[in-house]
Amino acid sequence: MATKIRLQRFGKKGKPFYHVVVADSRAPRDGKFIERLGSYNPNTNPATIELNFDKAVKWVLSGAEPTDTARAILSYKGVLYKKHLEGGIKKGALTQEQADAKFATWLDAKAGKIAGKTEGLASSKAEARKAALTAEAKKNEERAAAIAAKNAPVAEEVVEEATEEAPVVEAEAATEAPAEETQAEDKAE
Repeated sequence: MATKIRLQRFGKKGKPFYHVVVADSRAPRDGKFIERLGSYNPNTNPATIELNFDKAVKWVLSGAEPTDTARAILSYKGVLYKKHLEGGIKKGALTQEQADAKFATWLDAKAGKIAGKTEGLASSKAEARKAALTAEAKKNEERAAAIAAKNAPVAEEVVEEATEEAPVVEAEAATEAPAEETQAEDKAE
């Protein structure tokens, strides 16, 4: 029987959640399976992956073929690297202690990368929150200034307008008078 390690979809529309399972290659995607190895939630950032490492290594070593996405998940968790090291032990290129040391250093490096990503996401989220708060405070100040200007006493503005309009009216009258005289002279001739 050909076995595959693949994802079995759960969750509602637009919010998928997957179980990582070992199933017969002829079985439907969400149908009968042999064993459940873990779960995968792509909705979180970084994606949440829970995997029974020992069972996954056992199935990969026994010949179960992972699908493309399942292969990426197994590689992310180190199952395929462990298989690679086990192959080196069988060939005699490595001892068990050397393989365990290499795998431990790989796990430490991987944990550092994951921690760096989560810290980076948290700091960018905090910076975005600070920027939003400063923008909101600035907008509130602008609104307060606009309201204060709107509620300012109206009498001062009326007095200023009256003093400004008076010279303009006199200047217009002065320019109109000579024009009227020239028109009257033209009619007389």
